[in-house]
Amino acid sequence: MDTAAILGFDPSDPAFRADPYPRYPAPGGLSRTPAGLWVTSSYAACEHVLRSPAFGHRTPDGQSWRSGAQGRTPSFLIMDPPDHTRLRRLVSKAFTPRLVERLEPRVAALVDELLAATGPEFDVIQALAYPLPVIVISELLGVPPQDRERFKSWSDALARGLDPDFLLPEHEIVQREQARLEFAAYFRELAALRRAEPRDDLLSALVAVSDDGDALSEPELLATCVLLLVAGHETTVNLIGNGTLALLRDPEQLAWFRDNPDAAGAVVEELLRYDPPVQLTLRTAVTDTELDGVPLPAGSMMLLLVGAANRDPAAFERPGTLDLTRYAEGSAAPRHLSFGHGIHYCLGAPLARLEGRLALRALAQRDLTLAADALTYRDNLVLRGLSALPVRVNDTAAQEHVIPA
Repeated sequence: MDTAAILGFDPSDPAFRADPYPRYPAPGGLSRTPAGLWVTSSYAACEHVLRSPAFGHRTPDGQSWRSGAQGRTPSFLIMDPPDHTRLRRLVSKAFTPRLVERLEPRVAALVDELLAATGPEFDVIQALAYPLPVIVISELLGVPPQDRERFKSWSDALARGLDPDFLLPEHEIVQREQARLEFAAYFRELAALRRAEPRDDLLSALVAVSDDGDALSEPELLATCVLLLVAGHETTVNLIGNGTLALLRDPEQLAWFRDNPDAAGAVVEELLRYDPPVQLTLRTAVTDTELDGVPLPAGSMMLLLVGAANRDPAAFERPGTLDLTRYAEGSAAPRHLSFGHGIHYCLGAPLARLEGRLALRALAQRDLTLAADALTYRDNLVLRGLSALPVRVNDTAAQEHVIPA
């Protein structure tokens, strides 16, 4: 069965890559694909499924739609309670909002440093969107600078591997599992060093974290490190890239942002809604339930098109319009679903917001225009992001204009 019959749309269509939103099923009730997959792009339905205990990542017999290698400990990203509850609680004790707040001066300095190294034309992805979050999460985990480049191929394989197994060719599943093994081997060695000589970094905190005597086992620690490193930068790369492109395509909104740099927090929220890094997720009914009056027996698989749900006219006014004031202070706009909802709400959302706010604010202060008509996107389905975003600096003096952190 081809991909369109499984999903209800064809993600390999070049037109879909350029603009998937008109090609997703229209918001409304549920639809069912020829393969038997339930699909919804309704904001209300997606929000309900994400917070409902009737839906999870595993089927009643304990299987998962992203199975991976037999016997491998998965990350808590695809766990259900009570395992998810326990692991997330432990990781949250080490990866705290206060830890992220302390990073702001370093992130601001990195943004300035990376942009200062650009010329009159540069690729936003390679110059800023990719290196910024990689450096930040690597420093946070205590990864030596000389090892960062080793992660590129591993991370690419794992990011592609976030797509459901049934959509991936066998060789990409093999590449994903090999990358996971190599990542785990690397962090096993680094964790051993931190046990012997703890430092002021997140890996040392994860090694030492405890809750009434409970602690992360080594397989759980390794799975968590891989998750944090991959999720800690892949989504932010796409937030900065997709957000920059949206701004460059809307000069009026970009000019407003340039005149209102203090609104960067609200701007990031609207850009996350408008063209989110994470486009979809899957859930399984873990018990007999119903959604929008449709009975769903246990084991029913549900595809949640959160990118489309963020543009549901039943939830958002002028959903296809970029409005940087949508999330201004006091706004009653519904929150977007780009970081999920419920128990699986993105643990790294504060870090992604911080990096996106500082990077996009700095880019908006420069007089940039697109330097290419045709843009290419990566092949990933779950993660939507550009391969490259070439821009031209129209006023080279603007490269030196920096907004204080």
